Amino acid sequence: MAQAILAGGCFWCTEAVFSQLAGVSAVESGYIGGSVPDPTYKQVCGGDTGHAEAIGVTYDPAVISFADLLDVHFATHDPTQLNRQGNDVGTQYRSAVFLNADSPRDAVEAAIARAQAERDAPIVTTIEGPATWYPAEDYHQEYWQGEGQRNPYCLAVIPPKLAKLNKGFAGKLKG
Repeated sequence: MAQAILAGGCFWCTEAVFSQLAGVSAVESGYIGGSVPDPTYKQVCGGDTGHAEAIGVTYDPAVISFADLLDVHFATHDPTQLNRQGNDVGTQYRSAVFLNADSPRDAVEAAIARAQAERDAPIVTTIEGPATWYPAEDYHQEYWQGEGQRNPYCLAVIPPKLAKLNKGFAGKLKG
């Protein structure tokens, strides 16, 4: 198994997308890239810790490649918005890929180039890390599958992301 750490706005929204992919065994919401140890959701949302809301994606590279995960990442959020996704504004909502042993820089740079070829506006996704990962509080995990189905914000933001996923990556989805 391998792990990728991706930031693309609200972690509720990105978790909902990546949990649909074949080969993905776990998606954990969390915080990364900041200066405060063991940050809380309230601290991160305040924008003062430097952390990004992110997801840790555990996946089987024999089923889905890191390149495929990156292509999904760039297709299901707006990597041309600096420090925001839609109405979520602040560095905690930045578009980023965090490097680790399973996430080589050259693969990220190649994915950014592929994504840039499809857009007129420049990609502002940062390549960061490695950095310390902090899991988000339990109530944030698998949020879309539970509370998110009743949350107006999630109902407005997540279904369009899932539609992009279904349209562009149908062959990569779980049964």
